[in-house]
Amino acid sequence: MAPDYLVIVESPAKAKTIEKYLGKKYKVKASVGHVRDLPRSQTGIDVENNYEPKYITIRGKGPVLQELKSAAKKAKKVFLASDPDREGEAIAWHLAHSLGIDEDSECRVVFNEITKDAVKEAFKHPRAINRDRVDAQQARRILDRLVGYNISPILWKKVKKGLSAGRVQSVALRLIIDRENEIRNFKPEEYWSITGLFGKGKKEFTATFHGDGKKKIKLPDKQTVDTILAKLDGHDFEVAELEKKERKRNPAPPFTTSSLQQEAARKLNFRARKTMMLAQQLYEGINVGKEGSVGLITYMRTDSTRISDTAKKEAGDFILSEYGKDYMAPGERTSKQKNAQDAHEAIRPTSVLRTPASLKAVLSNDQLKLYRLIWERFIASRMAPAVLDTVTADLRQGEVVFRATGSQVKFQGFMKVYVEGEDDKEDVKQKMLPPLEKGDIVKSLKIDPKQHFTQPPPRYSEARLVKTMEELGIGRPSTYAPTLDTIQKRGYVSLDAKRFIPTELGEIVHSLVSEFFPEIIDVEFTAEMEKDLDSIEDGKNEWVNVIDSFYKDFEKRLKVAEQEMEKVVIKDEPAGEDCEKCGSPMVIKMGRYGKFMACSNFPDCRNTKPILKKIGVACPKCKKGEVVERKSKTKRIFYSCDQYPDCDFISWDKPVSRPCPKCSSMLVEKKLKKGKQIQCSECDYKEQPQQ
Repeated sequence: MAPDYLVIVESPAKAKTIEKYLGKKYKVKASVGHVRDLPRSQTGIDVENNYEPKYITIRGKGPVLQELKSAAKKAKKVFLASDPDREGEAIAWHLAHSLGIDEDSECRVVFNEITKDAVKEAFKHPRAINRDRVDAQQARRILDRLVGYNISPILWKKVKKGLSAGRVQSVALRLIIDRENEIRNFKPEEYWSITGLFGKGKKEFTATFHGDGKKKIKLPDKQTVDTILAKLDGHDFEVAELEKKERKRNPAPPFTTSSLQQEAARKLNFRARKTMMLAQQLYEGINVGKEGSVGLITYMRTDSTRISDTAKKEAGDFILSEYGKDYMAPGERTSKQKNAQDAHEAIRPTSVLRTPASLKAVLSNDQLKLYRLIWERFIASRMAPAVLDTVTADLRQGEVVFRATGSQVKFQGFMKVYVEGEDDKEDVKQKMLPPLEKGDIVKSLKIDPKQHFTQPPPRYSEARLVKTMEELGIGRPSTYAPTLDTIQKRGYVSLDAKRFIPTELGEIVHSLVSEFFPEIIDVEFTAEMEKDLDSIEDGKNEWVNVIDSFYKDFEKRLKVAEQEMEKVVIKDEPAGEDCEKCGSPMVIKMGRYGKFMACSNFPDCRNTKPILKKIGVACPKCKKGEVVERKSKTKRIFYSCDQYPDCDFISWDKPVSRPCPKCSSMLVEKKLKKGKQIQCSECDYKEQPQQ
């Protein structure tokens, strides 16, 4: 007997989870993503006819669509239960069109989490397809197609095949290149610090030079430092000022897509793409044993920090029973994000009672790591603030004042469960001062002046770039990970020590796009376009008007670029060596993923090899070759002999040019969480590298 109702979702995993909740009258099938899209072989947009898109069935989706049509004919009613965002709404609209379903009928069902209660409740409130939301997605798709399919062919002609320029990716590339230019143009400035080691009784503590008691004094050079040190007379300092404060620290809100990607990068070392893949698995359903398949987290594409009242209550009850009344949140703390598509909640566990420990047996190692991060962040967000006792002491001798600060946790609050990670900063360990009172005398045990130089701004990590894009209003939760993927796949950027560096190819493409299509790389223009897309979703703007206002100027620029953009010839550089296969000179070529060596006798000789970076260290094994830097298939750097395969020396750590002073074995530079250390590959010898 055929089921009464057909439910269509995107993924088979989601279908399996939902079918279990709905009972025998429902059959749940998957469309496996979009079923219709713009054609790949052409732009597919009728610019003369109100930018009418020409949608076709996606190649390979014919059998899936036929199966859905057949099932739809047998069902009394079809429900479209794709994801609760613009992309999901568009998938539902395309399915309605393909299956002959009236989009104004109550055919659309949305839920923010895949749990029995949430799914059953959603089916009590079906609605019509939200055409404004579909139009917002369609406008984004058309804009991206108009940009990509018009600029890319020009780049193919003028530079090389396989290049592309995208609306959001061009701005992301600009941010990386702008940062690289800041680093190149950076001029270090000298500054000094004076650190003092002080003692009170048997306890020692540190303080740094602050000023003269009236104002803070900078130390730009050694002359200023010597003047300060000349004023010191003896070792006695008086505690001139003492300030004790109680400081509260609030927890971070639960995760949005952006903050999840950032924190997973910081704490778990996950790339944005990996984070989203794992989150999708947790959302769509995991077999947890007796309950079967169940969604463990809420929808993972969101820029809202809102939480449902039910989730707040469950979290509150859990915190009360596990940690006690003192650890419960004092009241409402979440705030609405700027530009948030607030139809969704924040990313949270569907039930806090499913603790990470209880799921250890059913989740993969990476799934468990991400689930624990989401679970801990959510629980912490509903907990009391941490209370810290801070002490600031000014130690005076004449006109010289050193300042010591210390703090200790008085009440852990949310920090019992979770502390947010930080970008580009080392974790500062809390330090306690000995008991001090105003008027106390402390002794200086050591005064240590040090020279420093200001450092350039750091290159973007994935986490920092996502955060910057979000702050600037570029892209949306669904676009961050694909954008970072695209600029890497195109060879416009490379990753070095998990930081983005623009390639020569990326800089060439950026300079051409910025010259002929300046609005494409304009941060404010792109952010304004995001607001226009939001206004379409809110029913305040027509999608055709938004595209038309963009395309009129863009079309003029296309014509100018076609005529005036000069052909860029990326010349082959001589490599300084001959091909071992045919004897012709080798040249350095620009490839999609950077530079490589190739035979100049191409196509008769197709010999290619990577460019090896010598590090100035003789091979410790064969003594004949030199150690070179190479990259593995996963882009991890390792070191080997340039005489390979004759010599098989290999090391993940960078060899140092001198032997171990203790046992004469190879010294290597080991990367630690907080800097580097030189150590012996055989014995226990260790030393700090010279700065």
